[in-house]
Amino acid sequence: MEEWLLCDFHIHTEMSDGSLSLRDVVDLYGSHGFDVIAITDHVFDPTYLSKLRERGTKVPSVTEENFKDYMKVLKEEQKRAWNEYRMLLIPGFEVTNNTDLYHIVVLDVYEYIDPSLSVEEILKIVRENDGISIAAHPEKKNTDREHLSKHLYENMDYYKELFDAWEIANQYDLQNTVGLKGCRFVANSDFHHIKHFFAWRTLLKTEKDPEAIKEAIKKNEEVAILFFKPGMNIKKVKFEAHALAHV
Repeated sequence: MEEWLLCDFHIHTEMSDGSLSLRDVVDLYGSHGFDVIAITDHVFDPTYLSKLRERGTKVPSVTEENFKDYMKVLKEEQKRAWNEYRMLLIPGFEVTNNTDLYHIVVLDVYEYIDPSLSVEEILKIVRENDGISIAAHPEKKNTDREHLSKHLYENMDYYKELFDAWEIANQYDLQNTVGLKGCRFVANSDFHHIKHFFAWRTLLKTEKDPEAIKEAIKKNEEVAILFFKPGMNIKKVKFEAHALAHV
């Protein structure tokens, strides 16, 4: 049965640079009535990791060496998320190239992707694996010192149709260019810390099924965004979304 689903497709845990454990993230989202979440910890490009090591900075990340273990942990927690909260957990990761400046959220792909590959090569691998690609925060975020997806922003016309969706809102920021250019869109929290929990999210009308959700992102027809606030009545929001869709 199709219904309006409250979704967040861009979430980090302590397995990269987030502050909460995977279990705590699942409990936080599940207890607040979310229907679908994607865990998308960082896979950093080798040049960036080398610079961090030179500075003596340690940042946890998903690597080629621990990728299988990362996916195994996500699949185990996926079962608990469903059994305890009837919440879908979609395994994913964020291909994070901080050298050439593009961040790509990848969903439902179970092979490691080298972040030093070109954007075109990364998207080709995602398509071949029947996954979902999301252009992360193409505009510079107010909270960032650097424009982390500058390459995607400067080449938006070229990449527009190659991505399955673009983030029209990330955390607290609206990404106006995504709307102006008519890109397919989603809204995500880019959750790292508890302060990011109240942020922009996606409402998607589809069945609560991974394949149906992926297809709904690609079609991008019955999709809306909302700013998730403390005390928000999710059932009421979904009812009003359903009513508006039938006006």
